[in-house]
Amino acid sequence: MSHSHLTDADARDVPVKPLAVVVLLAGLALGAVATLVGLVQLWPSGDPLPRDAAAAYAAPGVTFHDAEVDEVGPACESVEASGGACGGVTATVLDGADEGDAVELQVPPQVSESGLRAGDRVEVMRLPTPEGDASRYTFFSVQRDAPLALLAGIFVVLVAAVARLRGVLALVGLGVGAFVLIRFMLPALLEGSDGLLVGAVGSAAIMYVVLYLAHGPSVRTSSALAGTLLGVAVTAAIGVVAIDRTRMTGISDDTGGILAAFATELDFQGLLMCAVIVAGLGVLNDVTITQASAVWELRAAGPRLPRRELYRSAMRIGRDHIASTIYTIVFAYAGAALLTLMLLYFYGRPMLSVLSTEDIATEVLRILTSGIGLVLAVPITTAIAALTVAGPQVSTEPPDLQ
Repeated sequence: MSHSHLTDADARDVPVKPLAVVVLLAGLALGAVATLVGLVQLWPSGDPLPRDAAAAYAAPGVTFHDAEVDEVGPACESVEASGGACGGVTATVLDGADEGDAVELQVPPQVSESGLRAGDRVEVMRLPTPEGDASRYTFFSVQRDAPLALLAGIFVVLVAAVARLRGVLALVGLGVGAFVLIRFMLPALLEGSDGLLVGAVGSAAIMYVVLYLAHGPSVRTSSALAGTLLGVAVTAAIGVVAIDRTRMTGISDDTGGILAAFATELDFQGLLMCAVIVAGLGVLNDVTITQASAVWELRAAGPRLPRRELYRSAMRIGRDHIASTIYTIVFAYAGAALLTLMLLYFYGRPMLSVLSTEDIATEVLRILTSGIGLVLAVPITTAIAALTVAGPQVSTEPPDLQ
């Protein structure tokens, strides 16, 4: 049997099975065509909502301005603490018609107690009076652009320094993913497109770009991509059934309620379906590329290893990865929803009753659905990779008769 060697710079020099590679690449090519057709068909036509139907962010005449804190009064010890003696901030307006003016602001107790100090920047709202000849200012939020930008800069520098070119390409892929999410998925959903199709097409487009950018074009990466796309399909299928059986509405918090009031045509169950698919992309990508790499390394280290044993050895690695990734998913949610969990704990409601509330049940559904897709993607990707690499080499050395 003839073999070819299709590798990238970081992959081991592992022979592959030509027929399996042709089938793999043909399947991915069909998937790419389907993704492009989906993008063309579902691409939003323009502004998803008429401006007169869209929610106004603030009342007419309200404008937002930057201000610099000059002095912070004593913090209030509780919400009931009153009027002017605490929670007061003196700030200087930095732009607009009142630039340079000093204004008095009342800030929430938690803001004044968070370490707000002179020199910090805040955003304020200018509220015109009915006569339009005067204005007053109220606190809106603390400006956090500078520290967040610094943190992002440190992250980018470290990724580039440690992961080098691959890290930079991964960041580029992340930018592409953000573009697809903001310019395609969100507007398409607001236009009323099917959430399942938007989620599947958008996720496939992201994965095609991200995997090849971050890991290079190779048969190994293509095996991981095939496993990822099949994992997305499994997650979507499970999600459709789970959302229907649990009677999820897709509106689990105040934000959903506000959106429902203005985007009346939006299918919130479809939106939830899209969210379920997108939520699993990160960990799905992680496990599939790891499994493909494991098969490649095992074949390089054991060229005579039977294909079945190659699969079993890679699956032993995959089981450990599944266990650690499940912890990651669950604890990531627990950290993000800690305030909600604390409030429910404070109420003292039974655990089963808490799990049935839509805000918690929605997150449980996301975890379980993406978890099922993740678990099944491991053997799928491992099988694809094991079938793609060449079979065991037959020894041509004469036996040792001593």
